[in-house]
Amino acid sequence: MDRAHDVQGVSFVGTVLCLRVDGKDYQVDIRAHSERLARATREQRTQFEVSPSGYGIHWPDLDEDLSIDGLIGARHVCPLADAAA
Repeated sequence: MDRAHDVQGVSFVGTVLCLRVDGKDYQVDIRAHSERLARATREQRTQFEVSPSGYGIHWPDLDEDLSIDGLIGARHVCPLADAAA
């Protein structure tokens, strides 16, 4: 299975989520995407998992999932849609 994204870095500066995805750097004000993550402790924010498909990031301590496409403004076609065409 091909990965949608290659996530190389996830960190925070205040409420700004700093991502390195597919060789590019992104800064996202997390308050626009997740109040839970905006209020989380530093320790909670550092405990994350990138989905095997590369579509999302999961913070298990917060039970929070965010799509990488949504964070960086990208769009992917579902692989199943290609197969049905």
